[in-house]
Amino acid sequence: MPRKRKKLQLPLVYKPLGFALGWASGALAGLAFEAAWKAVRHEEDAPDALDKDRGWGEVLLAAALQGALFAVARSAADRAGAKAVERSTGIWPSPDKGKGRGGRGGRS
Repeated sequence: MPRKRKKLQLPLVYKPLGFALGWASGALAGLAFEAAWKAVRHEEDAPDALDKDRGWGEVLLAAALQGALFAVARSAADRAGAKAVERSTGIWPSPDKGKGRGGRGGRS
């Protein structure tokens, strides 16, 4: 019975850690996006959707690059945090998702 109780409480304990990791990964992704945009387009500022002087292609390229970098950074931070919690407690922080896709039990 104590193990079930611990499983129910661990996701709540993980939430502040997940929030901090998400914030940090977002900040790092923002810096990575600025550096990547400078490397790709040799410009200081990336266009946004309401920039009248930029074309569709340029705006969509910037959005795709930014989205990809944010998704990768967030996934890496979430995964690293979950693995750290599992190493220190022996419990995966998400009770629903610890068994992998399709319930086969595989973890990486």
